Amino acid sequence: MDLGAKLLILDVDTGVDDALAIAYAVRSPELKLHGITTCYGNVTVSEAARNTLIVLEKLGVYDVPVFKGAEQPLKRKKEHYVRHIHGEHGLGEAELFEPQNKPSGKNAVDYLIEQFRAYPKQITLVMVGPLTNLALALQKAPDIAELIGELIIMGGAVRTRGNVTSHAEANIHCDVDAADILFKAKLPLTVVGLDVTMETLLPLSAVQQWRNENPDIGGYFADITEFYIRFYETRYPCSGGCALHDPLAVGVAIDASFVKRVPLHVAIDKTGDEIGRTRELDDGEATCEVCVEVDAERFLTHFLSRVI
Repeated sequence: MDLGAKLLILDVDTGVDDALAIAYAVRSPELKLHGITTCYGNVTVSEAARNTLIVLEKLGVYDVPVFKGAEQPLKRKKEHYVRHIHGEHGLGEAELFEPQNKPSGKNAVDYLIEQFRAYPKQITLVMVGPLTNLALALQKAPDIAELIGELIIMGGAVRTRGNVTSHAEANIHCDVDAADILFKAKLPLTVVGLDVTMETLLPLSAVQQWRNENPDIGGYFADITEFYIRFYETRYPCSGGCALHDPLAVGVAIDASFVKRVPLHVAIDKTGDEIGRTRELDDGEATCEVCVEVDAERFLTHFLSRVI
């Protein structure tokens, strides 16, 4: 590993694209994967932790600790999970097995607080699920807002359509109260939303090549991903692949030049018909940097060169 590698914590709700994001992070020498925190979202928090450990084991990684975090949004209740998108257990149609490692006994919220204090301004946190774990950490320990080196979230649809409603993206919509806390906290926040992730496309042909070239690991990740691609075909006919939502957030941590970012004042709609909307405002100080363009071809080439 490069001694200059970026210290990374991933916060995930491990379904299909989370699994790909984990593999991308593990395979990228620019990053040192320090730990993984899990949250409800695509699946329950317990399933997310199990799936994360399965993915790490498949990659031959046993020294990255995994922590269970929030089971529910801050103020609302989540009752339904998107198993039609990510598969019944969250990893497409890949074989489910009991991983050798277990989640740490420490809660993800306490882990985040501890690590930001131990490594002030040194940690990049990439969040690719609901934002509840960090919101809880900020409520419990407000001082950590000044200690986060970089925060990259996969979430939002600032200048494009949502994917849960016409206005709202899934991770923001899942816990609008947590998102509101983060967007108001004056954090070093980069928003990797549908504005750019929908421009990325992992083609089915590349996934089939994984299976052909590496039947063990490649075949396993193909079993995960092909289910997701079939869902995309029902939602976006003739897409021929799936968007790399979560991996692009990791990609921005590796190489920020994959995207163009602009500082914007973004607020979260917490009520009404447009709940979950990441609303761009013309007045006030910028609250984040929003990715508005992506070099999708260069990113995809880089992702494919690393992930399997």
